[in-house]
Amino acid sequence: MKMTLSQWLGLSILLALLAFSLLGVSLSPYSLSEQNLDAIMNAPSMEHWLGTDHLGRSMLTRLSYAVGLSFVLSLLCMLTSSLVGTAFGVWAVWGGKKVDTILGVVVNILLALPGLVVVLLFAAIAPGSFLVLYLAISLVQWVEYFRVVRAITQGVIQSPARQSSQMMGFGRWYQFKRHIWPAISPSVFTLAAFGGANAILTMASLGFVYVGIQPPLAELGLMTVELFPYYSDAPWLLAQPLVVIALMVFAFHLLAGKRA
Repeated sequence: MKMTLSQWLGLSILLALLAFSLLGVSLSPYSLSEQNLDAIMNAPSMEHWLGTDHLGRSMLTRLSYAVGLSFVLSLLCMLTSSLVGTAFGVWAVWGGKKVDTILGVVVNILLALPGLVVVLLFAAIAPGSFLVLYLAISLVQWVEYFRVVRAITQGVIQSPARQSSQMMGFGRWYQFKRHIWPAISPSVFTLAAFGGANAILTMASLGFVYVGIQPPLAELGLMTVELFPYYSDAPWLLAQPLVVIALMVFAFHLLAGKRA
């Protein structure tokens, strides 16, 4: 399965942002919450490469932590929701009508509730909890994998090739690797890329309404809200988290493009 030029571009952007996060966290001489009230909203300089915020904190350090946090959340949500959604989607087809009906009811209940509302409810119960955000976003996202995988698997199960493998005595694990996974993997990878972008946007949205990650931790949405009152005095500060959010979402969307 080859990647297109746009997908390589998206992967390159993500790797560059990841390198920025790792290098910024490890090499910055300033801590995440270290304040210097004598250096408030300084422009980028040799001392502070990305300037300082309204509390004199290093923007390079805080942005590095925020990017790393977004990466961790997006990857965890992608892995969890894809594994759960794929497993349940295949099980719904292979498990018989009763299993399919039960899983269908659960999915319909989740689909009846707007995803962002579900995440907001979880976040309101435990504001600032990374674990709760991860569980809530994963709970919302696995449904899309389930629906797509179930639909594709239904066709594969009825295919002559899969039925031939079954009659020859091959087990279900072999049938999954040989017939089902090659059919569903392109769609799973595409959904995972979009899911990574949605996880980042969801966490940023929660930061906008102050129910996401709490200060003094750095998170892209929270940083945007904190810096917005100072956009006229120091527009470069507000631009930094916004540009990073846009780049991460853009890169994930490029990565989700059709494979050659």
